[in-house]
Amino acid sequence: MGEGAIRPEARCHPDGKDVYAPGIWEESHAPYPGRSARLPRRLATSRGVAREEQKSAEVVVAVAHDGEGPNMRSRVGSKRSMSAKGVDQKAEMPERSWKVGGGTTEGTTSARPTLTACGDQAKEEAPSLIEEVLRRENVYRAYKRVVANGGAPGVDGMTVDELMGYCREHWPRIREEIRSGRYQPQPVRKVEIPKAGGGKRMLGIPAVIDRLIQQALLQVLTPIFDPAFSKWSFGFRPKRSAHGAVSWSRLHIAAGYRWVVDLDLEKFFDRVNHDILMSRVARKVKDKQVLRLIRRYLQAGLMEGGVVSPRSEGTPQGGPLSPMLSNVLLDELDKELEKRGHRFCRYADDCNIYVKSRRAGERVMTSMEKFLWERLRLKVNRTKSAVARPWHRKFLGYSVTVHRNPPRLRVAPESLKRLKEKLRPILRRGRGKRLDRVIEELNPVIRGWVAYFRMSDVRVSFEELDGWVRRKLRCVLWRQWKRPRTRRAKLIARGLSEDRASASAYNGRGPWWNAGAPHMNQAIPTRYLRTIGLLSFIDEHRRLLCKS
Repeated sequence: MGEGAIRPEARCHPDGKDVYAPGIWEESHAPYPGRSARLPRRLATSRGVAREEQKSAEVVVAVAHDGEGPNMRSRVGSKRSMSAKGVDQKAEMPERSWKVGGGTTEGTTSARPTLTACGDQAKEEAPSLIEEVLRRENVYRAYKRVVANGGAPGVDGMTVDELMGYCREHWPRIREEIRSGRYQPQPVRKVEIPKAGGGKRMLGIPAVIDRLIQQALLQVLTPIFDPAFSKWSFGFRPKRSAHGAVSWSRLHIAAGYRWVVDLDLEKFFDRVNHDILMSRVARKVKDKQVLRLIRRYLQAGLMEGGVVSPRSEGTPQGGPLSPMLSNVLLDELDKELEKRGHRFCRYADDCNIYVKSRRAGERVMTSMEKFLWERLRLKVNRTKSAVARPWHRKFLGYSVTVHRNPPRLRVAPESLKRLKEKLRPILRRGRGKRLDRVIEELNPVIRGWVAYFRMSDVRVSFEELDGWVRRKLRCVLWRQWKRPRTRRAKLIARGLSEDRASASAYNGRGPWWNAGAPHMNQAIPTRYLRTIGLLSFIDEHRRLLCKS
């Protein structure tokens, strides 16, 4: 079968834990897992010569130990003739030193020099970094990750479900184009989403095949860069999360650093300088093909409304490679803060520096603003950055209380507002649905939100959210009942007296007022909402605390 031919049979992963899909990313000349490859001719020859020289040297050394005199050559006989000329000369000059590995030995020879040379040759023939990226195990692992992440299609309209069939037909060609440096990524599709603090955030959605290649690059580059990153960097790194950053921020505040320099970088992902970023990448990556491929992904055009515009700066969010590249660039900021002895926590482009006074904070703000512009060409957004008390700011959705020993974590007010904005469309769509169907849409949001804010020590926010959601659900029912006579009949059916039901149904008040009134609390009690499946914020929080 030729290169890139599809093998119909499934292959087992070398670690025995996984099963490959039919050999899309296999090369016909590459050995299968567990099958030894034939040595290259020159490597095999070198090893054969080494074995022959070692054998001859052993004969010569044995003869030399027998003594001196004319009978020495006669004892060797025909075996002496098998030795190489060079070995013969070494045996006749015992006063000369011969290098063996890292040291020397007098008057003897060994196969170590030949074996060392063989090792150097094997080192020269080791696969390059681009071959590690294209290795079938790495590409298949990247494929599984891309499929698991899902996501919207790129400019070509191909979905993740169509990726396997596309790779069966086109991967051999794409692989050779990457090897030869001819591969050109497709433009990314521009998408704008609203930001929590106002404005819009620009996302660049690559094509699915480009997400596959970027993920394969990420898997090879992460072990190279990640070990050298700062321990105070928590974003987009293995075994690190926002919870770790929040925990350390509380410890810094508890240690007496009760002023925070909250740095906000102005449109960070849109303003990254490509030359500065690539110079940082090139410090650890020497493979020019990998560097060329990364730069082409940075310079891939941006498509909006069917028009592709070139890009000279920025690394838009949406691709697998962008988060790691942001860490590569901002690692210089981390190293500068460490060199100055500052306490800080950074998650992607969110960085909080903790100091003991406002004056120190203003000095750090000025110096960091100058450093970021001169070294990285990044601009600090002065309108969103500030030197303030930590309980007046938020970090990754959390804030703290004024308590000293120790400060307590709480949900930031902005996070509560953002959650309500997310729940309102679900509740608005529920006006024409059964209440249990509305609850089925609410529960995943509630469960995920509480899981993220499970570190909060202040539970009042969870209790307030429970009351707000229940009132909203009662408001949905009141709107569904529409007419006063229908409302009267429903209230009577829920256990209210006729007089009270009539007075409540014809009171002329709006849905929100009636949803919080005693007659709706009696007709639709909390236990009823829990019976039909509504999750409670406070109960979910307690469950997660007990589980941890």
